Amino acid sequence: MTAKLPYRSQAVAKPYFIAALLLFVGQILFGLVMGLQYIVGDFLFPAIPFNVARMVHTNLLIVWLLFGFMGSAYYLVPEEAETELYSPKLALVLFWVFLVAGALTIVGYLTVPYAKLAELTGNELLQTMGREFLEQPLPTKLGIVAVALGFLFNITMTLLKGRKTSISLVLHLGLWGLALLFLFAFVNPHNLVRDKMYWWFVVHLWVEGVWELILGALLAFVLIKTTGVDREVIDKWLYVIIAFALMTGILGTGHHFYFIGLPGYWHWIGSVFSALEPIPFFMMTVFAFNMVQRRRRDHPNQAAVLWAVGTSVMGFLGAGLWGFIHTLSSVNYYTHGTQITAAHGHLAFYGAYVLVVIAMISYAMPILRGRIANSRKAQSVEMWSFWLMTISMGVMVLALTGAGILQVWLQRVADNPTPFMATQTQLNLFYWIRLWGGVGFLAGLVTYLCSFFIGGAVEQEVTTGAGGNARAVPAQRA
Repeated sequence: MTAKLPYRSQAVAKPYFIAALLLFVGQILFGLVMGLQYIVGDFLFPAIPFNVARMVHTNLLIVWLLFGFMGSAYYLVPEEAETELYSPKLALVLFWVFLVAGALTIVGYLTVPYAKLAELTGNELLQTMGREFLEQPLPTKLGIVAVALGFLFNITMTLLKGRKTSISLVLHLGLWGLALLFLFAFVNPHNLVRDKMYWWFVVHLWVEGVWELILGALLAFVLIKTTGVDREVIDKWLYVIIAFALMTGILGTGHHFYFIGLPGYWHWIGSVFSALEPIPFFMMTVFAFNMVQRRRRDHPNQAAVLWAVGTSVMGFLGAGLWGFIHTLSSVNYYTHGTQITAAHGHLAFYGAYVLVVIAMISYAMPILRGRIANSRKAQSVEMWSFWLMTISMGVMVLALTGAGILQVWLQRVADNPTPFMATQTQLNLFYWIRLWGGVGFLAGLVTYLCSFFIGGAVEQEVTTGAGGNARAVPAQRA
C-alpha cells in the first residue's frame, strides 16, 4: 500500500529539498576548510583564502535554508489551503533560476578576487557588497528579489483561493517579512552607524524575528501531522509563541546597538528584551513535548517526531540559553566578537533552523516518494544521524565556548592583554576539538543522506480513539 500526495503540485517541493541537502553538504565541507585554516593558517592558500571560505560557508548556509523554507512552503501551503498550488511550473522555473544564480555566485567567489568581482558585477552602480552574509554581487541580489517575489506570488495566490489556517497565515507573514527585510541589503550608507543599523535590520530581524515565525509554522505543521493533536490546541500555542518571539526579537535588536554609536538607552532596551528572548524558545520546547505526550496517534514516521522535538530543545539551548549567556550589555562589552559569539551562532542556527528544515524534509520526503514513512531500518539510521550531528554540534559549541572564555580572559580582562595572534595560538587545543566535532557532524549528515537509500517494510500506525481503543492502520512498503 502506497501513500498518495494529497495534492499533486506538492511534488515541486522535492527538488527544493534535494538541493537544500546537497548545498548543506557543501556548507559543512567549507566549514571544515575554515576549521583547518584556524590551525594551519596557509591550508589551501592561495586557492581558497580564509575570507573566501568564510563567504562560501555562510552564504551556503543562508541559501540552503532558503531552499528548505521554499520547499517546505510548497509542500505545506497546498495541504493547508486544501487546493493545488497556483503555478507548479513557476515554482520549477524559480527553482532553476535560484539554483543557477547561487551556483554562479559561489563559482565567482572561488575563482575571482572579491574586489574584481565587485567591479565586474557593477557594484559601482549600487554599492551593496562587502558586508558579512550580504556579500552577494548586485545581479545576485536582484535575482534573489525576483525569485522571492515570484515565490511569494505563487504561494499567496494559492492561499487566497483556498482555506486559511493559522499555520499558513503565520508562515506567510514570516516569508513576506523575510523578503521585505532583505531590501535593506540594497541600502549601504556612508555613515558607519547607519550602515550597521540597516545591516542588523536584515541579519537580526531575519534570525530573531521573521524566521522564528517560519520556524513556528513548520514545527506546528509537523506536530499536527505526526501527533494528531487538535488543531485548535496547536493554534493557541502558536499564537502565543510568535507574539513573544516578535515582542522580544524586534526590541532585542538593541543588543547589536550597544557599541556602534547609538544612544546609551539601547543598553537597557537591548539587555532587557534580549534577556526575554529565551522565553519563546522555552515555550516552544514545552509545546513540542506537550503535543507529543497528548498525541492521538503513533505515526509510523517517528524519525520526524525526533527531529521536531530536537528542534525545540536545541533551539532553546542555542538561541535561548547560549544567547542569554552574553546578551547583557555589561557582559557583551567583554564577549562581543569572540568565539563565544561563534558558539552561540552555530548552536542557534543548528537548533532553530537546520533541525526544523530537516524535520520537514523527514516528514514530507517519504510521502513525496510514495510512502507514508521510511522503513524501521531507515528510520533507525536517520535517528543515529540526528544524535551524531547533535552530539558533534555540542562538542563544537563547548569547544568554541571554552575558546571564547579563554580569549576574553587573555585579551580583554587580564592586566597585560595578550595580542590577538598570540591569543589565537593559545586556543589551538579548542580549535582541534572544534575541527573533530565538525568531522563528526559531517559523518552524521552523510549518515542521514544514506538513510534515503534504505528500503524495507513500514511499521503499522496506531491511532487512539476517544474511547482509548487502539486501531492499527495497514503497513506500507517502501
